[in-house]
Amino acid sequence: MLFQVGGQGARPTFFEMSAAQQLPASLRAALSYSLGVFALRRPLLHKVLDYEDEFFALLMAVLESHSLRTTDGSFSESLYGLRRRPVKVSVKRSSSGAESNDKAYDSVLRKRQKVLSVVFLVVLPYFKSKLQSIYNKEREARLQASLWGQGDVRFDEADLVSDQGETSQSQVEATTGEVSNMARIKKNFAALIGVCYPWIHATNEGLSFAYQLLYLLDGTAFYSPALHALGLHVCRATGQELMESSSRVSRIRNRELERLRGPPWLKTMQRVLLNCMYTSLDYAQTGLIAAVFFFKMMEWWYQSAEERMSAPTVYPPPPPPPLPKVAKDGLPLPPDRTLCPLCCQKRNNPSVLSASGFVFCYSCIFKSVSQHKRCPITLMPATVEQIRRLFHDL
Repeated sequence: MLFQVGGQGARPTFFEMSAAQQLPASLRAALSYSLGVFALRRPLLHKVLDYEDEFFALLMAVLESHSLRTTDGSFSESLYGLRRRPVKVSVKRSSSGAESNDKAYDSVLRKRQKVLSVVFLVVLPYFKSKLQSIYNKEREARLQASLWGQGDVRFDEADLVSDQGETSQSQVEATTGEVSNMARIKKNFAALIGVCYPWIHATNEGLSFAYQLLYLLDGTAFYSPALHALGLHVCRATGQELMESSSRVSRIRNRELERLRGPPWLKTMQRVLLNCMYTSLDYAQTGLIAAVFFFKMMEWWYQSAEERMSAPTVYPPPPPPPLPKVAKDGLPLPPDRTLCPLCCQKRNNPSVLSASGFVFCYSCIFKSVSQHKRCPITLMPATVEQIRRLFHDL
């Protein structure tokens, strides 16, 4: 039993399938972060972030539908050069009448398979995210009830199913009994989700892990339960298949352009709009990823510049102050720096007078300052408190 690391023929490797599966989640995180940064200067974008699940589901529905229509693969699969191929087992008879079991694959997905693929790629993840949100709120409500009691729980029934907008006018005018019944139904539904969702989530994750492990160990040709339910294989697209897909898309678009009706100016406008839509969808895959990459690069660039500008300026240390001048009537300095200016002997117990900075013997400078109250060299006023002991004599 071989691990699917290097790939075999048209079959993608485990790492290719894993990267294709994780790409939508990574793209969503990048888009949410980018919109959050732009919303700091454009408050209108906060409304998009309030409906993040719906916005991303709509975006992915458009991208997945276009990708399945043009390349027979999902948005992330087509980025890695993969496509979906239906599995159809047929029995071929040889000339002698013997049966040979060979698998024949349809080169084009049927419309039903494309629609179901969009359901598994977009609709089910959207409902899963909403159920996750309901479960988190229900768990938070239970935690509050266990900590503060049932009477202190603040349960927002309007946000249990969705966080979409305010209460409609008909609900405002409803009677108190109807409102309480609706709130009770929503609360019971949330409680049911709180009980069932962990089991549903665990079952889904367990099946996905089992299929991925079997795919890695070459135990199955399906990477996920969704592909098995749809009866689809994911394979590498060949050059011939890419050319056939391109020609098929061109024929479909030409037929759509030929169906345009109306005056010449209206047909021209419709043709321009359709061509713009086709171009946008064709380059949406690489353009979206390139835009996120460019935004992250620009953010890193400006963040580095801001960090450099906001960093504290490190100035060089100031130069040492100039040496105090020797007074005319003061004591002259000895030629040897290691000698005491007072006794002209090698300094014993060296001490510095902080008022002038000159070094003497401790006993010599103590007697001189005690008697004259000044530095013997510069004649600057000084006290015995300004005498400091030196532990490292130069």
